[in-house]
Amino acid sequence: MSIIRSVCVYCGSSNYVDEVYKQAAKETGHLLAAAGLDIVYGGGRVGLMGIVADAALALGGRVVGIIPDHIQKFEVDHAGLTELHVVDSMHTRKRMMVERSDAFVVLPGGIGTLDEMFEIITWRQLQLHDKPVIIVNTNGFWDPLIALLDHMQDTGFMRKPNLPGASQQLYHIVQNVEDILPALALQPAPTQKVETERL
Repeated sequence: MSIIRSVCVYCGSSNYVDEVYKQAAKETGHLLAAAGLDIVYGGGRVGLMGIVADAALALGGRVVGIIPDHIQKFEVDHAGLTELHVVDSMHTRKRMMVERSDAFVVLPGGIGTLDEMFEIITWRQLQLHDKPVIIVNTNGFWDPLIALLDHMQDTGFMRKPNLPGASQQLYHIVQNVEDILPALALQPAPTQKVETERL
């Protein structure tokens, strides 16, 4: 895993969630910071996003936030980050997050998290990048989604990601935060640069 220096974390911005998800966010921030990995995320100070950032910063970790100006106007940006980039659009934000990251970790979240997760998996399927995508199924949160993905594969609308001889594994699912680093260590090293001109 030596080539992975930065991890993008996708997660929810809601504060009105069960404590189990907040704890998982805190553990993720601690885990990645303790491993010396930079965190790239959406730049918010609220919800799981803020918890991940605060946990990493508390251990001296580097946290890079990327937030669109129309969201910053609601005063939800995190003022204590290592770097905060205010950009002109959601598209620019997502592209920069991909460019600044060597791998992706998906924690529980809402439709924004789903948008980011499906986009990064789709880009991988289209071979625009080959960076690892780890989905953390805290407390079975993603079980309905996993069932849907299985259904899409079983009905032929999506390629099965783990077939023998498949060119790449689109995503990897773990059940607990402590499984993130072992899962990243097992993933093939990314070899290609993100082809942003084709995004």
